[in-house]
Amino acid sequence: MSSQGPPGERSPVPGTGYPPAGNNSTGYNTQRPFTPMPTDSAGSLAGNMQNLHIGRPPPPWAGAQAPRPGPGPQAMQNSVLSPFTPAGSRPMGMPFSAPVRAPQPAAPPSGMPATAPPSFSNAARPGPVIRPAPGPAGPPYGGPPPNLAPNSNMGRPISAPFPQPANASLRPPVVLQSSAPGQLQDGLRPHFGPARNVNTSAEANNGSSSFNQGTPATRHPFSQAPNSMNPPVGPSSVHIRSSGSVPPFSAGTIPIAQAPPSGLPPPPFPSASFSQSSSPHSVPPSASSLYGTQTWRPSSQQTNYPESYANVLPPPPATGIQTTGMFGVPPPPRALSQTIPPVPPSMGHPSGPGVLGMTQPGSPATGSQTSGTSRIDPNQIPRPLATSTSLIFETRTNNQANLPPSATSDFIVKDTGNCSPRYMRCTLNQIPCSGDLLSTSGMPLALMVQPFALPHPSEEPIQVVDFGESGPVRCSRCKGYINPFMRFIDQGRRFVCNLCGFSNETPREYHCNLGPDGRRRDADERPELCRGTVEFVATKEYMVRDPMPAVFFFLIDVSMNAIKTGATAAACSAINRTIPDLPESPQTRVGLATFDSTIHFYNLNRALQQPSMLVVPDVQDVYTPLETELIVPLHECRPHLEQLLESIPTMFQNNKIPESAFGAAIKGAFLAVKTTGGKLLVFQSVLPSIGIGALSAREAEGRANISAGEKEVHKLLQPADKTLKTMAIEFAEFQVCVDLFLTTQSYVDIASISVVPRTTGGQVYYYYPFSAIADSAKLYNDLRWNVTRPQGFEAVMRVRCSQGLQVQDYSGNFCKRIPTDVDLAAIDCDKTIMITFKHDDKFQENSECSFQCAVLYTTVFGQRRIRVTTLSLPCTSVLSNLFRGADLDAQFTYFLKQAGNEISTTPLAQVREQMTGLCVGILHTYRKFCATASSSGQLILPEALKLLPLYTLALTKSIGLRPDVRIDDRSYWITRVASISGSLAVPLVYPRMFAIHNLTLKDTVTSVVLPSSLPLSSEHIDNNGVFLLENGEDALIYAGKAVSADVLQQLFGVSSVDDISDQFVLQDYGNELSRKLNEVINEIRRQRCSYLRLRVCKRADPAEFQFFSIMVEDKNALGTSYVEYLVHVHRQIQNKMT
Repeated sequence: MSSQGPPGERSPVPGTGYPPAGNNSTGYNTQRPFTPMPTDSAGSLAGNMQNLHIGRPPPPWAGAQAPRPGPGPQAMQNSVLSPFTPAGSRPMGMPFSAPVRAPQPAAPPSGMPATAPPSFSNAARPGPVIRPAPGPAGPPYGGPPPNLAPNSNMGRPISAPFPQPANASLRPPVVLQSSAPGQLQDGLRPHFGPARNVNTSAEANNGSSSFNQGTPATRHPFSQAPNSMNPPVGPSSVHIRSSGSVPPFSAGTIPIAQAPPSGLPPPPFPSASFSQSSSPHSVPPSASSLYGTQTWRPSSQQTNYPESYANVLPPPPATGIQTTGMFGVPPPPRALSQTIPPVPPSMGHPSGPGVLGMTQPGSPATGSQTSGTSRIDPNQIPRPLATSTSLIFETRTNNQANLPPSATSDFIVKDTGNCSPRYMRCTLNQIPCSGDLLSTSGMPLALMVQPFALPHPSEEPIQVVDFGESGPVRCSRCKGYINPFMRFIDQGRRFVCNLCGFSNETPREYHCNLGPDGRRRDADERPELCRGTVEFVATKEYMVRDPMPAVFFFLIDVSMNAIKTGATAAACSAINRTIPDLPESPQTRVGLATFDSTIHFYNLNRALQQPSMLVVPDVQDVYTPLETELIVPLHECRPHLEQLLESIPTMFQNNKIPESAFGAAIKGAFLAVKTTGGKLLVFQSVLPSIGIGALSAREAEGRANISAGEKEVHKLLQPADKTLKTMAIEFAEFQVCVDLFLTTQSYVDIASISVVPRTTGGQVYYYYPFSAIADSAKLYNDLRWNVTRPQGFEAVMRVRCSQGLQVQDYSGNFCKRIPTDVDLAAIDCDKTIMITFKHDDKFQENSECSFQCAVLYTTVFGQRRIRVTTLSLPCTSVLSNLFRGADLDAQFTYFLKQAGNEISTTPLAQVREQMTGLCVGILHTYRKFCATASSSGQLILPEALKLLPLYTLALTKSIGLRPDVRIDDRSYWITRVASISGSLAVPLVYPRMFAIHNLTLKDTVTSVVLPSSLPLSSEHIDNNGVFLLENGEDALIYAGKAVSADVLQQLFGVSSVDDISDQFVLQDYGNELSRKLNEVINEIRRQRCSYLRLRVCKRADPAEFQFFSIMVEDKNALGTSYVEYLVHVHRQIQNKMT
C-alpha cells in the first residue's frame, strides 16, 4: 500500500480490541492442541475431536507481573525510528497479546525458598512496565512474582544459576577396524587413559593456540580456555575402520571390527554440559479457556501435571547431574584419574559404544549369525535415540554460551541471556573468525529462526516491557534493540552496541550506576538486560494506521467433484465447529463465499432474516457486489453464519458444474478484505480450470518426461505462469494471508497454486486422496489449530548480526520487497525462516558474535508489539572447535531447505549428488584437518555430526528426491520444507517406527510413555507384528500377514488382516492394547501439534510398497543400504584425500 508511511507501533489505547482485564497476554491456547481421547470412530467424530484441543494453561501459582511507571513522556533520541523500512513502504498492524492483571503477592510453591525482592539505590528512577508476553506460559523458576513498586526487582532471575560441572567427562572414539583379511584379533573393549591424555599427532596439530603454554600434557593443542563450549581435550569422533583398501560398494564386505590397540589416539572432546535445575518444583497447569482469563493462583504445595503432561518430570536437585541415556544430557564429572568408559550422547544424539562390532562367517564373535557374508552389526551403527524425560537447559553459564540440546529432544529452557534454541538455532555454536575458515570447514553458517515457537509448558513466559511514549532503547547507528550483550561504560552514562560497536549515550531516564563487576545494578531486574527474548510495546512511531482487526474469510469449493466426495460438507462442518474458537473480541470479523464456475458471496447482515446470496459471474474481471457487509463482526452475524454453513451442502447437492474458478474466487475475497487485511482460508478440491489463473493438467506431460529420463520434468515443479504470483504479491502488500486446504482426489497443480500461500506467509494442507470418513477429523483439527495457535498479523522481520558478518539470504514463506526486511502478512508458531550469512570482515579470537531478530507484528487483539530475540556465540579460529559446536539438527534442516530450493530447477539425480557432496565435504574436512592420526581405511565421523550420513541417505530417498512419486506429492513436499522447523525436519525424512502389537508388555510408569523406536530397516519388521510409522504429519500402520487373530481383534475389531478397512478410523475397543494404542497416537499428535492421518498397510496390499519404501536403511530401488552408503561416503572421502 504505497500511500501509507513506514510500518510502526503504538502504545495500547482503549478501543483497540483488548480482551477484558485479567486475560492472559496472548489470548491463545499456547499448548499442544491434542489430549488423549477415548475413541475416534466415525460416528463420534463430532463429540470427540473437540476434546483434542485442550491447551496448556499456566500453573496456578505463577503470577503476571505488575507494571511499573514508564520512563516518562520525553522521547529518547534516536530511539523511536523504525528499524525496518523507509517511509512510504506499507502499512503494518497486529500482535497477539493483551494486558494481564497483576495478582497479589503469594507464597511460593512447596520446596522453594522464599526470596525477598532485592532493593537498590536510585529508587526514584522510573522503569518500563513489564508483563508476561504472548506465548505459552509455564511455571517460572522461582516463586510467584509479587506486586512490585516502581524500580523493584522486575526481570530479576527468579532462581539461582544451575550448576555447571567444571569438567565434562570424556568420550571414546567409535572405531570400526580390521586386521589382515581373515585374521581375528582380541575383541576386548578398549581402555582409555585418564582425562589428561593429549593428542600430539602431527595430523591433529594443525593450528596453534594461545593457551598452549605451560605443561603440554594439560591441554590439547586445539583447546581454548576450558568451558562448556571449549572442553579441555581434543576432538570427538566416530571411527569406522576397514582394511587398507576400500571394500567393494556392496553390503557385507567390510572386514571385522575389534578393540583398538593400546596405542590408540586419546579420547575425543567431552560432551557439552547441560545444567540442571536446583529446584524440584513442577506444578500443574490450571485449566482455562482458550481466550479467557489465565490467573496464576498461588499454590502452597507441590502438585502433579495432568495426565497428558505426566511425562515431564521435575528437575533433579543440584547435588548431581542426570546420567540416563537421554538426548543432550552429559554424564557426571569424573575424577581425572578415572578410566573413561563409553558415555551418553552429546548434543542430543547418541554416542555409540567403544567399538563398532562386525561379524564374519566362522568368527567366534558372530553369535547367532553362522553363515553369510561379513557385515556391520546393525546395533552398532550410529542411530538416533529417543527419551521420554525432560532435561533442563540453561542458555548461558558463567557468561559463556552452552551447547543446545537436540531439537528433537524434550527440554525445558532457562533463559539466562541467550534466547531459547526453539526461537533461534545456529548451524554452528562457535562462529569462525574468518570466511576462509568457514569455507574450509564445508559447513553452512545459517540461523533457523522460529520467533513464535511453542515453548515447553514449564518455561517462563516471555516478558513484555513498556517504555511508554519514548519506545525501547536502541542503538542510534544500527537500530539494534537493547539486549543483555550491550556493554555499559562511563558509570552507565554510555553503552556500546554489541552489533555494530557504536558508543551510544544512555537516555537520562534509563540511567543506572554500574556495580563492581561492570554491570548495571539493575541488570537482573530488567528483562531486556538479562533475557535473550523479550517483547516491547510499540509506540505510535512504529505504525501508520490503526492495527488491523482479526479477519477470517472462508472460501469453499462447491464444484461437482467437491460435492460428490464430501469435501464441501466436511469443510462446512469444520468451519462451523471452529467458530467458537475464533478470537473473542469485538473487532473479530468473518466473511464467507462459495465458488464453482462463478463466485457466490453472502450478505451476513443481522438485519436480514437470513443470509442472501450475491453471485458474481464474471471470473475474468472480478468485483465485489457490496462495498460493505461481506465481512461483518462475528458477534453480530454468528447465527446467520452457522445457519448458512449447515445449508450449503444441501443447496449445492445437485450441482453439475465441474469447473473451479479458484483464482477469481481468491481475487474477489481479497477485494472484500483489502481495506483491513486478514486471513483467507480456502478449501479447494479440483484443478482451477476457469477464470483468472486457470491451469491445465500438466501431470500427463510429467509422466511422459519421467519415462524419457527426467530431462524436463523438474520444470513441472515451477508455476505454470506468473498470474498467481503477481496476485500473491498484491495480497501480501495489503496484509492478506492465504491458507490452502486441498481436499482432492486428483491432480491440482500444487506447484502453481502454492505460490499464493508461500508468498503471503500462509500454509498448504494436503489431503490426498481425500476421504470424508477418514480425513474429516484431521481437516477440522488442522483448521482449528490454524486459527487458535500463537500468531501475529501484518508483521515485518529483520535480522541483524555483529560487524564481520552480513545477511546473505532469507528462505521461507514470506514476501520480500526490500533487501533487509521480510514482509509477513501472518506469522505463527509453526513457521521457520532460514537466514544464511557470509563474512565481510574477521573476528578476533575469543570475541563473541551476536545475532538479533526483531519482529514487528500485531496481535489478534489489535496490539502492536516488537518481539526481540538475541543470541551471542563465541568466535574461534580453530577448525576443530567448529565441529565440536556443530548443530546436527540445524545443519540437516539447511540441507533439507537447500534440496527443496534446488528440486524445481535441477534434475533429481543431480540434487541427490549435491546433498551427498555436501555431506562428504564436511566429513572430508574433519578427516583431513581434525581427526587424529589413523590409517586410510578408517571412516571417521565427528561426534556432533555422526548421524549426518544417515539423515543424508534418508533425504536422498525421501518423497522430494525419489523419481517415482506424483508431481503434486513432490510439489507439496517442496512447499512443506520451505517453512519446516528443526524439530520436524528429521522426522520428515527419517520417521519414527514403533511396534504396537506388544504395547501391553511395556511397563509404563507415567501416563503415556512412547515405546522404543526401531531402526528403519525391514530386519526389524516381523510378519507376526503390527508397526506404526509416523513422520509428524502422516502415520502408517503395517499389519503383517501372520498377526494373531487375538491382536487383530483387540486393535482393529476384526479377526483377519484382510478384513481391516481401507478407510481406517482409530477406535477404542475396550481392551488394554486398544487403549494404549489410542494413548500412543494421541501423545504423538500432542507432540507434533498435528492430528496425523492414519492409513493401514497390509501385506500384499498396494500400500505395502509405500511403507517399505520408507525403510531407508535397506537397499532398494530407491538407493543403497545404510552400510553401503557409509562405504560410498568413505570412498568419496578417500578420493579427496589422495
